[in-house]
Amino acid sequence: MSFTLNIETSFSSQEMTEAIRSALEHEKHVAKYKIKRYSTICKNFETKFGFSSAELRTKFETANTSKESSFFDWYAAKRGLDHWNKRLEILSGISF
Repeated sequence: MSFTLNIETSFSSQEMTEAIRSALEHEKHVAKYKIKRYSTICKNFETKFGFSSAELRTKFETANTSKESSFFDWYAAKRGLDHWNKRLEILSGISF
């Protein structure tokens, strides 16, 4: 996969590269923070209910579990964790 950057500017290639690199590094930092937070939330629910977040997500999506509010919160945390893990994987694959 390749990307093309079309910017009409007087900035040098080095300046644009550094700005993009900085933005990507910031986004990776945000992703790592979100992963840590969502992981903590999921681990707390796993301890409380006695099964893994992956099991919860499967049960929740197939309607094989209670729909109490804690499960909604857990499900949302697991989805957030999965989202940020994918995002970090994508960001980590970008190189200059």
